Amino acid sequence: MALVATIGFFDGVHCGHQFVLENVVSIAASKHLTPAVVVFKDHPQRVLYGRSIPLLTTYDERLQLLKAFGVEQILTFSFEKICHLTAEEFMRLLHDEHDVSVLVMGYDHHFGSNHPDSFERYQESADRVGIELVRLPRNPISKASSTAIRKAISLGNIEEANDMLGYHFTLTGKVVSGKQIGRKIGFPTANLLIPEEKIVPMDGVYICETDDRKALLNIGSNPTLNGTERTIELHIPDFSGDLYGKTLSVQLLHYLRSEQLFDNLDALQHQIAQDVEQIKHNISAE
Repeated sequence: MALVATIGFFDGVHCGHQFVLENVVSIAASKHLTPAVVVFKDHPQRVLYGRSIPLLTTYDERLQLLKAFGVEQILTFSFEKICHLTAEEFMRLLHDEHDVSVLVMGYDHHFGSNHPDSFERYQESADRVGIELVRLPRNPISKASSTAIRKAISLGNIEEANDMLGYHFTLTGKVVSGKQIGRKIGFPTANLLIPEEKIVPMDGVYICETDDRKALLNIGSNPTLNGTERTIELHIPDFSGDLYGKTLSVQLLHYLRSEQLFDNLDALQHQIAQDVEQIKHNISAE
């Protein structure tokens, strides 16, 4: 079946992306076609400018989110291999080799090495290729952008980031062994190994949720314990069990406080106990 598609990197699959996807799914349904997206596995800025950008979502997370928002087919391209194509050449590739019959463009979206300066130029190319081109209006609800969300997360503004994402920002990682000091002071933690390309919020303590359980997430170097390496540690109150080797997904809800250097372990224990009480307060407030 022919495709109705849109093009993008879709980092975060945020509210702005979701507006485009809703239109793709709606148009596809009205034409009895398949809703699809064209995605790039590598970020265009890394290819074009050599910039390493911390990502809101890994490639696998992007695919899962795209499917969750109604996309039925995903066409993945290496940006490095197609970045030399003009807009018309890329549309012809999509039409002739991947059966894209309708292409949906966001209000301010651009693609192609020739950088067409107007929608009319894209329309002229689409007409020659045989693709129906649809330009969407501005999103009337959200001005979310991946750049703005990255900035919010880097500053610990989790609730702001979540509003723009339309869901809770999530860190997913494998539980690896640590120094087990948390266990010795009565607050055992699971050390998460997060993919290198994933953005991590600024250091501090966060209220989070994993497997429907509220928890604390500490990001930082544990200065009270003379730590030198940045770690991501999860404490799940009243949990007993072995998490080593398992993969956990942690949804961040609120920034609680900055990481602190305490005078001694007793002071640290007292503060963590207060943090746990904040979790209980957060649950009752909901």
